[in-house]
Amino acid sequence: MQEIEFYLVDAFSEVSFGGNPAAVCPLPEWLPDETLLRMTREHNQSETAFFVRHKGGIELRWFTTNGEVNLCGHATLATAWVLFNELDYSDARIHFDTASGRLTVTREGDWLTLDFPACPSEPQTPPPEMLAALGVKHYVEARKGRAWVIVLESRQQVEAVTPDINAMTPGEHKVSITARGEGEYDFVSRFFSPGAALWEDPVTGSAHTMLIPYWSEKLNKTSLFARQVSARGGDVRCELKGDRVLMSGRASLYMKGHLFLR
Repeated sequence: MQEIEFYLVDAFSEVSFGGNPAAVCPLPEWLPDETLLRMTREHNQSETAFFVRHKGGIELRWFTTNGEVNLCGHATLATAWVLFNELDYSDARIHFDTASGRLTVTREGDWLTLDFPACPSEPQTPPPEMLAALGVKHYVEARKGRAWVIVLESRQQVEAVTPDINAMTPGEHKVSITARGEGEYDFVSRFFSPGAALWEDPVTGSAHTMLIPYWSEKLNKTSLFARQVSARGGDVRCELKGDRVLMSGRASLYMKGHLFLR
């Protein structure tokens, strides 16, 4: 029997039941991919992060219930929170070796900052069936990067979207809808991933790698404050630095314990 530590962390939230939950499992060495996938399905979260510490650094991988993914912001934030707060990581900066290259997380008080590669997007005409499934008849702009970006006129329009996920699924149309923010927020967004077990992601770091460059150019500023207006919701401090984006958020531990593999 193998015993493994387990943490469930609400990323991009300072309170329970907010932000985006991720399971985090430190491993002494890598287990077979099939075992990692089965563990992820048992956890039944949108993502489980697995990491292995060794002399050369920290290797980090992310799994959804459908398989491994090459980038996940909220699970990276959750992993860094566990290392800083539960595993006595002494430095203020963590370097992760991942499928997307070396990713860095720094700590300043309660805020953790992800340093990710920016993802450019280009204007494209969205598939009519995707717009119909979203229930979007009019939009300001449509772009394509890691996923679709559909720009709407207002926060109220973003919040009002009620997509037909079953209609979206055949095309696998991952899409972020976004609009200029109000008050303290520079922009707002939501993210839909119809092929995933949790089809609306509460707070999405990978989507912000597209949104930050876009809104930075539109608003002519490099530092922004964003809100993902999902049901759980979450705040993201954003900064564009050349071809990198900085995304800062807080996190809250919900559960910890041990898993037993037999």
